[in-house]
Amino acid sequence: MSTNPPNLRPDLAPKPMFDVTPRTGQPTIGMVSLGCPKALVDSERILTRLRAEGYQIGSDYAGADAVIVNTCGFLDSAKAESLEAIGEALNENGKVIVTGCLGADPEYITGVHPKVLAVTGPHQYEQVLDAVHGAVPPAPDPFIDLLPASGVSLTPRHFSYLKISEGCNHACKFCIIPDMRGKLQSRPVHAVLREAEKLVEAGVKELLVISQDTSAYGLDRRYDTHPWAPKNGDAREVRSHITDLTRELGQLGAADDLWVRLHYVYPYPHVRELIPLMADASSAVLPYLDIPFQHGHPDVLKRMARPAASAKVLDEIAAWRADCPEITLRSTFIVGYPGETEAEFQYLLDWMDEAQLDRVGCFKYENVDGARSNALDGHVDEEVKQDRWNRFMEKAQAISEAKLAAKVGTVQQVIVDDIDEDGIATCRTKADAPEIDGNLFIDEGTEGLSVGDLVTVDVDEAGEYDLWGFIRK
Repeated sequence: MSTNPPNLRPDLAPKPMFDVTPRTGQPTIGMVSLGCPKALVDSERILTRLRAEGYQIGSDYAGADAVIVNTCGFLDSAKAESLEAIGEALNENGKVIVTGCLGADPEYITGVHPKVLAVTGPHQYEQVLDAVHGAVPPAPDPFIDLLPASGVSLTPRHFSYLKISEGCNHACKFCIIPDMRGKLQSRPVHAVLREAEKLVEAGVKELLVISQDTSAYGLDRRYDTHPWAPKNGDAREVRSHITDLTRELGQLGAADDLWVRLHYVYPYPHVRELIPLMADASSAVLPYLDIPFQHGHPDVLKRMARPAASAKVLDEIAAWRADCPEITLRSTFIVGYPGETEAEFQYLLDWMDEAQLDRVGCFKYENVDGARSNALDGHVDEEVKQDRWNRFMEKAQAISEAKLAAKVGTVQQVIVDDIDEDGIATCRTKADAPEIDGNLFIDEGTEGLSVGDLVTVDVDEAGEYDLWGFIRK
């Protein structure tokens, strides 16, 4: 059985899952969704609109009347992957509409693939729909289509991403996301909560809260308040603030029936207000924080144009763990950033020893067209970057292995993601997000289990990234 690989890219969303049962004569649109969970949510919104207009969503090129490629532009390697996907769609289908982050620079795409039908930028839903209408006119059945559609989900039914804002106000030198997706734009808090409530009503067991900067949610709205009336509670005013939003999400379902997981949380001081919610056994908010630290050395962080008080971050981590001992901390880092010295890299390894993060992903630095870091002095040789990546992951793996070994003999609640033909169940604990973290495998006694079930497990074995266990009787 394969275990969670140490080099899994943390910027990628789960592979989309499609429902492919068209009615006779129904126009079909194919979708290729690349990149992060935020892009996957954009794909879901586009497809929800198309489904409401009578289109069927296809998973292969051959049966589609046109194909939408939702691109990623996070790294140059991701851009190359997007261009390759566009080329494949053109070869296999011929009618291709491009959207997403890479679409913010249409000339870049049309310069390589001039035959694409249209190019739109990220979250430009109306323009995508217009392009689809031009390529494949809708042909709705008035008895079946044109009804208020439930949202199209591209993830398994038991978990869903909940995007709370778009864009970012940071100016990190290695990142061009603000250029592609703009400044922070937070959704009204009552709209987010209503979407979350509908997802829970539809059977979703895990809500993964995402944005470019989750901690900054509501800042652009000056933390305005909105009336919120949950279906099973009293009406009240709620601020558009991550603390208030998280508190309300935690009350949508009992802690044993719903998981709420926070991603992309910058370590602002007010993050400490979230920790008591995670420590509250009656709240659905998981004791889990996904925080993009990127590096540990203050000088590297300054060159990145990121907050540079790494020592204070260690103090914050200690405070979080004091208030919530069960908290899981995951992060991503960049090694080989321009100017990074061996001493600065060694500082990062020592910082990791001190921080003892539970889950870690790592990128080797690469230039991105338009990023200010390209012009920095002291670019690191590829061989050195690879060596540092290897050493960093070796450190992270050792920490992970020790932390998981300590879980042998414990009791964990897990969610079932898959059951294979041999009856082996692939599950996740509260410490594991889909795709980017580890798994817990149950090798026997899985009769009667279904995907999406929440079950209690005794852990009896641990590896470098994964756990094994048996169902508690």
